Amino acid sequence: MNVNDLKLRLSQAGQEHLLQFWDELAEAQQAELYAELQAMNFEELNIFFRKATEGSGQCSQLEKVDARMEPVPREVLGSATRDRDQLQAWESEGLFQISQSKVAVLLLAGGQGTRLGVAYPKGMYDVGLPSHKTLFQIQAERILKLQQLAEKRWGRPCTIPWYIMTSGRTMEATKAFFARHRYFGLSKEDVVFFQQGMLPAMSFGGKIILEDKHRVSMAPDGNGGLYRALAAQGVVEDMERRGVRAVHVYCVDNILVRVADPRFIGFCLQKGADCGAKVVEKTNPTEPVGVVCRVDGVYQVVEYSEISLATAQRRGPDGRLLFNAGNIANHFFTVPFLRDVVSVHEPRLQHHVAQKKIPCVDSQGRLVKPDKPNGIKMEKFVFDIFQFAKRFAVYEVLREDEFSPLKNADSQDGKDTPTTARQALTSLHHRWVLNAGGHFVDENGSRLPAIPRAAARRQPEAGTADVSDNLKDAHDVPIQCEISPLVSYAGEGLESHVADREFHAPLVIDEHGVHELVKNGL
Repeated sequence: MNVNDLKLRLSQAGQEHLLQFWDELAEAQQAELYAELQAMNFEELNIFFRKATEGSGQCSQLEKVDARMEPVPREVLGSATRDRDQLQAWESEGLFQISQSKVAVLLLAGGQGTRLGVAYPKGMYDVGLPSHKTLFQIQAERILKLQQLAEKRWGRPCTIPWYIMTSGRTMEATKAFFARHRYFGLSKEDVVFFQQGMLPAMSFGGKIILEDKHRVSMAPDGNGGLYRALAAQGVVEDMERRGVRAVHVYCVDNILVRVADPRFIGFCLQKGADCGAKVVEKTNPTEPVGVVCRVDGVYQVVEYSEISLATAQRRGPDGRLLFNAGNIANHFFTVPFLRDVVSVHEPRLQHHVAQKKIPCVDSQGRLVKPDKPNGIKMEKFVFDIFQFAKRFAVYEVLREDEFSPLKNADSQDGKDTPTTARQALTSLHHRWVLNAGGHFVDENGSRLPAIPRAAARRQPEAGTADVSDNLKDAHDVPIQCEISPLVSYAGEGLESHVADREFHAPLVIDEHGVHELVKNGL
């Protein structure tokens, strides 16, 4: 260890405090801290800090952002409800590209389940479905089913490579979980793990924070750290080698995500887009979700906190909120676009600043757990690259069909919890059964009446059910119904299992058959 050389580098960067406890450390602790600091580019970190804090200090006033915002124009928008006549064409194009092995999926899976009360990666979480499948397994099985649907439709075997971005905290646990479950039936060669970068937490004065005498406080660099990781670990080269043309990027915590959604893929490709965003309509003006829009003619996501209430409440001639395209971190990119991003644009991306309460050691080496923010973490967002798109597309879907994130532990009146995620999935599968001609009965054998849903829509052509009227039982209590992705990707192909049949809940339909999990005759 060349400690003198390290001391010089730290001194030049104004970070010499990082070795203030050096003489107190055991040899192993010295080696750990030395290795950690040697890997850091302090000059680069100081530049990141300066640019990030300057940017956050110069945030435009609300009035200025409002004046520069424009809603998504109709010509770049596709809608699962307003463009039903085009859904089959988009889906057919998407399935064709999948059948040619030209579509990959990229999962952002760096998060731990801390807010869920567990110490393991969020993708390993079981929300309490009858099958007890984890988020990782549900998504893997959707990929398997989609490969089968594309092969059946176009007559050739195909592969959807799955790229999984982990963080330093989740990489080993995630890889071990997949190995233990034999990659859920996918080929090991087609599941590619790579790791996002980490950045140190910094004080408001730009000093790197120690969380212990021998360890720097580190945090993942945000889901926008994706692009630097793609470049550093040769992932885009791997996509190019495989002949991949389009990539679907999504976050691990959405239990309803349609992985490599052929309609979304086909829509973006038919629009000639190099970058696309899937959105859901905001439920109300104050819903805390970013909106996809144009600012100064450039597409971006504007966070809800940056929009004034007056602008958030504006409505168009159709009565919808004018800025209603809620961002759900669900994106389409072409591989050439990603190549441009990692080769040209990534260094231009600026870090966002998040003020945090960061546990640290004080000048006496005592552990401090602050009760108010004492520093910042720097991160980039996956949507930061929208600005570089030459042709951008937006695809609007129904929230109850495609978006139910898992973020918080269960609590009374909780939002985005295991219970809400589980109910969202079982409610969706319940509707699939009704649309395929099945019925549910109560404990007395009386059929639960079904009523047409106001938000009627068609199911994927990956299915054949004609559901111009989408049905929902006239029943307030969520009916437990789980359908394996290995049986149906998005509601298709269920008629042979359920048409003209009556079921008691809980109902499970999987590759082994139809199971009514009725206990003690109740």
